[in-house]
Amino acid sequence: MEPPQNAERWAPAPPPLPSGAAAAGGEQGAAEAVRDEIAKVVVGQEGVVSGLIAALLVPGHVLLEGVPGVAKTLLARALAGALDLRFTRVQFTPDLMPSDVTGQSIYDHQTGNFRFREGPVFTNVLLADEVNRTPPKTQAALLEAMEERQVSVDGVARPLPDPFLVLATQNPIEYEGTYPLPEAQLDRFLFKLTVAYPSEAAEREVLARADAGLDPHDLQTVGLRAVASAATLAVARRDVAGTRVDPVVQAYIVSLARATREAPSVALGVSTRGATMLLKAAKAWAWLSGRGFVTPDDVQAVARPALRHRIRIRPEAELEGVSPDGIIDGVLASVPVPR
Repeated sequence: MEPPQNAERWAPAPPPLPSGAAAAGGEQGAAEAVRDEIAKVVVGQEGVVSGLIAALLVPGHVLLEGVPGVAKTLLARALAGALDLRFTRVQFTPDLMPSDVTGQSIYDHQTGNFRFREGPVFTNVLLADEVNRTPPKTQAALLEAMEERQVSVDGVARPLPDPFLVLATQNPIEYEGTYPLPEAQLDRFLFKLTVAYPSEAAEREVLARADAGLDPHDLQTVGLRAVASAATLAVARRDVAGTRVDPVVQAYIVSLARATREAPSVALGVSTRGATMLLKAAKAWAWLSGRGFVTPDDVQAVARPALRHRIRIRPEAELEGVSPDGIIDGVLASVPVPR
């Protein structure tokens, strides 16, 4: 599998359909069925859909970046609907408080005791919309949830539902009134996927469906149905975790991570957590491709979305047009590929 080279270079391109996997059924067939269901309401964006499915398999969280109106919210809702998972959307604003996300203890006048009222984070798929519009204190409320899959309120740790996936969105062009995500939080995301404008053919299809009366806000009327469940996902995750990674491929991942730290244009390279995330993403990609082992091509296919948000470019290099994707491309070209 070659790394994406077209407009989808900003997101993972869909892996090739595993030979016979969908026909044979099972968890790999279910993953393909989920992709087909999402396609009923979202035209194009196949690479982003594959990235979301891979993130669920790891499991990991996803940062979606794109201009308004390119179906980021619809993608999240459709993914949850196809897997029969609970979906919650939170609009992050400058006045949003941490307790608005995690929940809080409230006084019950009838019993005379405090009881915990769960916040919207207690869900399966949480859409943190425009996450960079809220102050760092509220952004940090997601850190424990994303890393530990629990929230601590009043000294009590409360586990979150399983599965739990955070899909955070941010707008790439509106910087006024935003709070950039700190490196520690960015490092918690498995992927950063850019949701680009659809192709001309896909955009025409969107308009044709709208003209025919399709309402993307009512997923049931458009025929989207649950084709998998949390139980199916749990089995698939065990299979992904058991995907073999040869020590030679592990060493290749370490070499890629270390090469980003040594690039002269880089102020902050890929962390050890980032290298681990790349390994896990490659395992999910291999499994989606119908194999029980990881190849260097799997690593290369997910390298950009798995690493781009973990690299900080020096200011002077940014002025010269150097980008994280450019650094990753250079690293992929320079680090010897094991055979």
